[in-house]
Amino acid sequence: MSSVAVLTQESFAEHRSGLAQQQVKVAALNSEEENDPPTYKDAFPPLPEKAACLETAQEPAGAWSKIRPIKASVITQVFHVPLEERKYKDMNQFGEGEQAKICLDIMQKTGAHLELSLAKDQGLSIMVSGKLEAVMKARKEIVARLQTQASATVAIPKEHHRFVIGKNGEKLQDLELKTATKIQIPRPDDPSNQIKITGTKEGIEKARHEILLISAEQDKRAVERLDVDKVYHPFIAGPFNKLVSEIMQETGTRINIPPPSINKTEIVFTGEKEQLAQAVARIKKIYEEKKKKTTTIAVEVKKSQHKYVIGPKGNSLQEILEKTGVSVEIPPTDSSSETVILRGEPEKLGQALTEVYAKANSFTVSSVSAPSWLHRFIIGKKGQNLAKITQQMPKVHIEFTEGEDKITLEGPTEDVNVAQEQIEVMVKDLINRMDYVEISVDHKFHRHLIGKNGANINRIKDQYKVSVRIPPDNEKSNLIRIEGDPQGVHQAKKELLELASRMENERTKDLIIEQRFHRTIIGQKGERIREIRDKFPEVIINFPDPAHKSDIVQLRGPKNEVEKCTKYMQKMVADLVENSFSISVPIFKQFHKNIIGKGGANIKKIREESNTKIDLPAENSNSETIIITGKRANCEAARHRILSIQKELADITEVEVSIPSKLHNSLIGAKGRFIRSIMEECGGVHIHFPTEGSGSDTVTIRGPAQDVEKAKKQLLHLAEEKQTKSYTVDLRAKPEYHKFLIGKGGGNIRKVRDNTGARIIFPTSEDKDQELITIMGTEGAVREAQKELEALIKNLDNVVEDSMVVDPKHHRHFVIRRGQVLREIADEYGGVMVSFPRSGTQSDKVTLKGAKDCVEAAKKRILEIIEDLEAQVTIECTIPQKFHRSIMGPKGSRIQQITRDYGVQIKFPDREENPAPATEPAMQENGEESGEGKEAKEADPNSPKKCDIIIISGRREKCEAAKEALQALVPVTTEVEVPFDLHRYIIGQKGSGIRKMMDEFEVNIQVPAPELRSDVISITGLAANLDRAKAGLLERVKELQAEQEDRALRSFKLTVTVDPKYHPKIIGRKGAVITQIRTEHEVNIQFPDKDDDNQVDIRFPQSGASDPNCVTVTGLPDNVEEAIDHILNLEEEYLADVVDNEAMQVYMKPSTHEESKAPSKGFVVRDAPWAAGSNEKAPDMSSSEDFPSFGAQVAPKTLPWGPKR
Repeated sequence: MSSVAVLTQESFAEHRSGLAQQQVKVAALNSEEENDPPTYKDAFPPLPEKAACLETAQEPAGAWSKIRPIKASVITQVFHVPLEERKYKDMNQFGEGEQAKICLDIMQKTGAHLELSLAKDQGLSIMVSGKLEAVMKARKEIVARLQTQASATVAIPKEHHRFVIGKNGEKLQDLELKTATKIQIPRPDDPSNQIKITGTKEGIEKARHEILLISAEQDKRAVERLDVDKVYHPFIAGPFNKLVSEIMQETGTRINIPPPSINKTEIVFTGEKEQLAQAVARIKKIYEEKKKKTTTIAVEVKKSQHKYVIGPKGNSLQEILEKTGVSVEIPPTDSSSETVILRGEPEKLGQALTEVYAKANSFTVSSVSAPSWLHRFIIGKKGQNLAKITQQMPKVHIEFTEGEDKITLEGPTEDVNVAQEQIEVMVKDLINRMDYVEISVDHKFHRHLIGKNGANINRIKDQYKVSVRIPPDNEKSNLIRIEGDPQGVHQAKKELLELASRMENERTKDLIIEQRFHRTIIGQKGERIREIRDKFPEVIINFPDPAHKSDIVQLRGPKNEVEKCTKYMQKMVADLVENSFSISVPIFKQFHKNIIGKGGANIKKIREESNTKIDLPAENSNSETIIITGKRANCEAARHRILSIQKELADITEVEVSIPSKLHNSLIGAKGRFIRSIMEECGGVHIHFPTEGSGSDTVTIRGPAQDVEKAKKQLLHLAEEKQTKSYTVDLRAKPEYHKFLIGKGGGNIRKVRDNTGARIIFPTSEDKDQELITIMGTEGAVREAQKELEALIKNLDNVVEDSMVVDPKHHRHFVIRRGQVLREIADEYGGVMVSFPRSGTQSDKVTLKGAKDCVEAAKKRILEIIEDLEAQVTIECTIPQKFHRSIMGPKGSRIQQITRDYGVQIKFPDREENPAPATEPAMQENGEESGEGKEAKEADPNSPKKCDIIIISGRREKCEAAKEALQALVPVTTEVEVPFDLHRYIIGQKGSGIRKMMDEFEVNIQVPAPELRSDVISITGLAANLDRAKAGLLERVKELQAEQEDRALRSFKLTVTVDPKYHPKIIGRKGAVITQIRTEHEVNIQFPDKDDDNQVDIRFPQSGASDPNCVTVTGLPDNVEEAIDHILNLEEEYLADVVDNEAMQVYMKPSTHEESKAPSKGFVVRDAPWAAGSNEKAPDMSSSEDFPSFGAQVAPKTLPWGPKR
């Protein structure tokens, strides 16, 4: 029984105090009350009615009365744009044009909701709803983008501009936001005082008023300038600016005294007029008083002591002024004068003078003698030693000058004396326990002493606790300085000199290795070069940068080691050269896939067995050459195997022709042009010349017998011409003329060749110069051919325009498929331009423009096409749909071949997805009989199906020939009787046997399923292939039967008992004796395992065996009995488990999907508004009006320009 949690009145009241307790009823959900569902009002209490008066409002109105309302965070503001200020006034476009786009953009940017409406005065009212921040952003956008922008200027004094800008421009930004305007203030270097305001009329007025208010405030302040001699400025400012600060504070006036470094005498006062007057009066009084009372004395103070009189940041001068009231004037630093002037009242000058001398003498400069090489030891690591002194006496300045053997100290006399003593002690100690030495080493070895990333030198420094200074390369100095502990210095010197001496004995050798081998020597991820370096660790091997295309590899190290490494690398290169012999084998492209084999099996086998690298051209490449790389003998073996595959697959003949080797280069021609033209002309035969320098005269021609004979004649004729009198001429013609000069099927050029006896070679697509035509032969023949070709080219250059009449019904044939037919005509006839009239015009005039001969030939071709079109017929060829795919061939290759061969169009019907059963009398569409009505019912049941009819269009005789060709492609099925027990051997492992036969004979072989136990194998394919396939299958059956008989004879078994101690003797060393016995007598001999005397052999029946329940156990009688008992026990246990499982299934719970089939009642209420007898319908659960969210507005979808009216 399932349990249900029940919510009581008390717990509900605690959970939700807003609900009236008396309206919540408890539903006791048990099996007895299941049929008594709650009422609608109990389940869904109504919302409170609007209170009629205060009294009624106090009473609880429904269950929701105590829920506090949620305050909306959305505000609404309305903005008005007058007609004259509207940017977009086109009434017809309202709600459609730019205005609507802008509103949508503002809504997306700000998140506010906009509604636009037009007032009677054609002004624009915009209601903006949303959060406060979004509404303010939207307002700014509306003003800027929907209202026309006016501009105005306001002039205020230049010095007031900074008050408009405010600190960091904050005041200006605030003003712009408040007035929704753009305010532009001229730059400080611009003399203009005009401020430009851009925005709405209202905004400009507001901004203007605010700017004038700021200026008016500043106008109350006055500015005055007072000229006071520079020497009296210190008295007016007072010590540490105390006096001027006091006056500024008392009068509220800003007083600006120029600093001593600026040669200005003017003091500027800014402030309220009355207070400013007071400040000026007080300053004037001080100035007049000092002028009367003060006098001066001049004293000489050393220039070096001036800085002590001034003090840090002028503090000493200010101290003197504060103590004595006397101003001390120091000459500028760039002046050589040592005179210091004291200005003040006479009675105070003496005291001031004493102060000046005291300050001057309070600091002293001293020096300590210390060798410059010790300076860094005195300073210490990261200045540690020096820091101890400076921390005790921070006022002392210690200076080390590079290259000088002294240290300068500067500061208060007492402190300097103490610091000097400490440094002298330090120097004395260092001289006693430190030493240095200089050694001379040729600077070319310096970088080797340093080592990679300073490895060598850092090791020496750390090991001997010394400092080693090696001069930089640009100094070209040989001196190396070692400093540190005397013993460490001595050891470091010894090691460095040893290294240098070893380097002097080093040898550098340049080894010339072809760059193509560098990568191989280095190896993948540098593996091979690492091995060499490990073998010769003292030798440094440097390979050149691949970009430099250099063959020089540099070896450096001890003489003997370099020699050994050189020999090792030379041997490695010799092996690489031997293994890098390369030969090219031309193989017809169609046989490449056979050479590769399924999954690359053939090519992999050849590579492994011949130990060569074989590279085939890419599938999309036009190249037919296969490149074999490796040892010469291996390459030749691989070449022989590849050629034998080609020979097996096709009727390929190979002929050898003897042509003097001196003629080979001239016969091949520049970049193989001449030989390539012969190969192409003779059906793509392969002509192979011996390698240059071999001295062989034998040229090999390979290909179909007829083409080989033709190529042989041409080659011998050409060689004869070359030997007698060879002459060559180059002609130039536009590439588009070449096809016309060659003619259809080479007819034109053959005619010239037959007339003159000269050979004419046109450029191929790979040649750079596409205009060059070469004529070869005897001089007379070449001259004659040149004359004929030049005449043809001249005619082609003579452009004419002609027209012809073509029936408009044929126009479409020429212009469809983007004018493919016209493009073909242009390509074939020297680029002639053929223009058909535009579609829609009923003109039949076709214009041709081009060379005269080309135009005539093109006209003739167009007439031929029209004749074909008019003679065109359409015939039907009925072939069952199931054969269509095999007729088409892979990627439609067979059909494409027929259309090309016979010049016809072939259209296959659409596939019938679900063919109707044969018994159905008529096809129905939408439950009605098809349009033919009665005719369909009376149609001949033997009439061909629509999906079986192939339509052929073209000339009648060609259509008939194409029909015959199609019918010849229809596969035929024949049956062959093969004993059932041989089927699995015919199929082979994973179907390899049957697949091999299907590929070899190009047929489909179907073996019946094992459960049928049928002897009949079906062969389906072209009639021409069936006989071969049948013969091949029967031949295979004979082989299998012979093997079966042989197996039966070999299945005789004999058990011989031999003591196990003799087994090793019979087996022999590594099985030599037993293998010999097995081979000689063609038998299989099996020995028992060493530790297993109880072994038995258990064989289970194969699928399809006559007795599927028979298990065979072979072995010693006792063992066999024991094994059978064990197998029978296992069988019994298994059957017992099966019975137990079946019994358990009865008590198992049915699956969940079966339980869930019972229909669910769902949630049921009584007395609902939509119940029977009520006109109300059930509420829509997805409707926000029927089920509103708390605090959300319920409003219909609105557009940017307001609700629909």
